[in-house]
Amino acid sequence: MIIHLQLPPGAVVREDELSDELGVGRTPIREALQRLARDQFVTVLPRRGMLVTPIDVADLTVLYETRALLEPYAARLACGRGGEQQWTAMEAALARSAGTDAAGLLDIDRACHELIWDAAGNRFLAATLDTLYAQSDRLWHLYLAGVADTSEAVDEHRAVLAALRAADADRAAALVEDHVRGFDQQVRAAVGRQLDSVTA
Repeated sequence: MIIHLQLPPGAVVREDELSDELGVGRTPIREALQRLARDQFVTVLPRRGMLVTPIDVADLTVLYETRALLEPYAARLACGRGGEQQWTAMEAALARSAGTDAAGLLDIDRACHELIWDAAGNRFLAATLDTLYAQSDRLWHLYLAGVADTSEAVDEHRAVLAALRAADADRAAALVEDHVRGFDQQVRAAVGRQLDSVTA
């Protein structure tokens, strides 16, 4: 709900309303919110409640530099530790892209990243990348959902898959870094357009 902006940045988060809407007890809701606070999706205001954490444009740099370091590292590990099971699953995910809308293509993008993280065989790295990807996903929905061409990302994953299958760690890492950089540039361009329209 936070990533898809059903709960937009700055929205008040109420345990009782979430419990009713999701049909889940208060205890699991509270535990989920504690994890979301730890992952910086919600902000706890003592004695006042919780808010969906605002998206600060300044965070783009930190988010990109972290993903640009860790995603290629995961690809390198995946080259040595992954196998045909992951590559076949990635190929199947990419095969679903024909005629898929932007949201569906983003789901395929995420599936490809998750398969690389799985192939890397490092659960701590995978958990960190999962959180970073979710933050990037929220930025996509905020700035790019209506304008981005996600088909290019799918093409990039085809090249990554070929490098992974060839166990070419240097090429896989370079392609993944380019892929993350491309996303960063798209978001920055969208933010710039939005700022220009406000100041115009």
